[in-house]
Amino acid sequence: QVQLVESGGGLVQPGESLTLSCAASGELFSIYDMGWYRQAPGKPRELVAGMTGRGLATYTDSVRGRFTISRDNAKNTLYLQMNSLKFEDTAVYYCNAKITTLNYWGQGTQVTVSS
Repeated sequence: QVQLVESGGGLVQPGESLTLSCAASGELFSIYDMGWYRQAPGKPRELVAGMTGRGLATYTDSVRGRFTISRDNAKNTLYLQMNSLKFEDTAVYYCNAKITTLNYWGQGTQVTVSS
């Protein structure tokens, strides 16, 4: 069982930055494939960025070049650095951990981009 706790969300203006963190319990964090998803009102949950246990990162097109995913295996923590935030980045952001058929989710953290 893995517990994921996100933090770092908030209200920002367009163009500003935020860093999300996801603290994971357990001893196998380094081998989990991790990801950040988001869900805006009325829209399906979408993958924003992912990072394999070996450190390979992928991004959805709308955030590539603005967001950076990283992980600190020593601290069991996943990060999402979000720069140049836009109105359309407003959503609840969820941390996800996967290994084989196991799939874990955090409770989510709200990111609101508003002027």
